[in-house]
Amino acid sequence: MQETRQNRIARLLQKELAIIFQSQTRATHGVMVSVTRVRVSPDLSVCTAYLSIFPSEKGDEILENINKNNKSIRYELGSRMRNQLRIIPELRFFIDDSLDYIEHIDELLKK
Repeated sequence: MQETRQNRIARLLQKELAIIFQSQTRATHGVMVSVTRVRVSPDLSVCTAYLSIFPSEKGDEILENINKNNKSIRYELGSRMRNQLRIIPELRFFIDDSLDYIEHIDELLKK
């Protein structure tokens, strides 16, 4: 169970990452990246973010691009949050495929 401070920082990181991805993906038309969930380690040094990418066919390509630009994303996050956090956590990104899984289950139940 995460503590109150971890929850507050996770929500703040989720909001700021969503703004960053929204501004960066405007340049690439037809791709939408949303941050569905953020987990922060107890010592606030690691941030694990789960991304939902639409269309899901481009998910691996977009995730690879995000991981290549991890340092620049962390730098931008640091410049946005320099007044709230002393140390910007290390960022780890994963694809949140729960919506695809739910859609697959619905298709199976309809059959």
